[in-house]
Amino acid sequence: MSASVSLESTEFDRFGLNVALARGIREAGFETPRPIQIETIPAGLDGRDVLGLAQTGTGKTAAFALPLLDRLLETSRKGCRALVLAPTRELATQISAEIRLLSKYTRLKMLTVYGGVSMRSQINVLRNRPEIIVGCPGRVLDLLQQGVLRLGQVETLVLDEADHMFDMGFLPDIRKILAALPDRRQNLLFSATMPREIRKLANEVLTNPHVVELQDTAPAETIDHALYPVGEKQKRDLLEHVLKLDECNSAIVFTRTKHRARRLADDLKKSGHRAVSLQGNMSQAQRDRAMRGFRGRSFDVLVATDVAARGIDVKDVYHVINLDVTYTPEAFSHRIGRTGRSEKSGVAYTFVTHCDKGWVRSTERMIGEEIPRRNVEGFDFDVRDRPEPRSGGRGNGPRGNYRRNSSPQSNGRRSSEGRGRSGESRGRPSEGRGRPRRSR
Repeated sequence: MSASVSLESTEFDRFGLNVALARGIREAGFETPRPIQIETIPAGLDGRDVLGLAQTGTGKTAAFALPLLDRLLETSRKGCRALVLAPTRELATQISAEIRLLSKYTRLKMLTVYGGVSMRSQINVLRNRPEIIVGCPGRVLDLLQQGVLRLGQVETLVLDEADHMFDMGFLPDIRKILAALPDRRQNLLFSATMPREIRKLANEVLTNPHVVELQDTAPAETIDHALYPVGEKQKRDLLEHVLKLDECNSAIVFTRTKHRARRLADDLKKSGHRAVSLQGNMSQAQRDRAMRGFRGRSFDVLVATDVAARGIDVKDVYHVINLDVTYTPEAFSHRIGRTGRSEKSGVAYTFVTHCDKGWVRSTERMIGEEIPRRNVEGFDFDVRDRPEPRSGGRGNGPRGNYRRNSSPQSNGRRSSEGRGRSGESRGRPSEGRGRPRRSR
């Protein structure tokens, strides 16, 4: 017997959604639409193509899921009628969970597909002809090429985090998938940034789209973010200092490589922290256990690489700590966007060494503002870390001339990855040097 659901109205009633969806919305606790939902849902319900530009954590999933579900409920027909593509397994799983929540009182079936797990179980579910497929491009293409996934009756295509899919080298796979879709369909494309290649793709895919531009390259106002100058050899000690703060009871720590993430999580466990890593060498079962443990507070610290940066959606994460800076300025807002979500407050620390001056300059130019610098007593650039200047020419690195604008006792409170980013290849991403292999 299903649990009783309040029949009180919500502000989502303005959209005139199917009564089964309205019931799911109420049970999910959704009361007031977010800005991107207000701008996107009516156009989606009208069948228009949509181009949505917004930061992570702004409510994009419900913005495309609700009109998608409502349109599917207008007629009854088995088989894949809606295809949602996402760059990572974590994000695909997150999207699926929210769609299931909203469609709880419907009879719509859904399948989530990604690499790193057996294809056999996914093929078995496909035999039930689910109406909604959510997955990573690599695995979707695999199933398509094997003839077990048919996309000839897709009515709605969603490309979520399109810029990240480009970063991970998915554009060729996406174009092959597009070739298998019917010409007459609705397209919804969401992206936090709009590089030239994604704008070109949008122009090819979208027809007279309704443009929702809530894009802001600056981090959300709910996030108190700052740079913390530190020597490379002192990063570990500064991390321990931050993790011991009273308010730091749930933190995500980002590193550049999967090996560094694994080693750091092991070191933190040895020093008494309940830590776990999330990186590409883990099996899907291991990744699922890590995320369940972090969400359930069995772990207080999640050490992750950028392979998971856009797929992590955990309530009440107050601290994000960038032990290493991102490969590209664009990835900065995606990392720290793991906190300050759904209009809650959060704090982001980015540890910077003297070698990161170019990254800081590029990132500040991208977000259009200067990032505050804060010093913690006992931690600063280590002169021994600085490279020796070339004879007769310029030095190899910046001189660490970061402005200090807070007291040494600052606790992080505010006073007033593009190319080379880690990805997955059939469950085994390359997260070190060069262009990453693609996720399956």
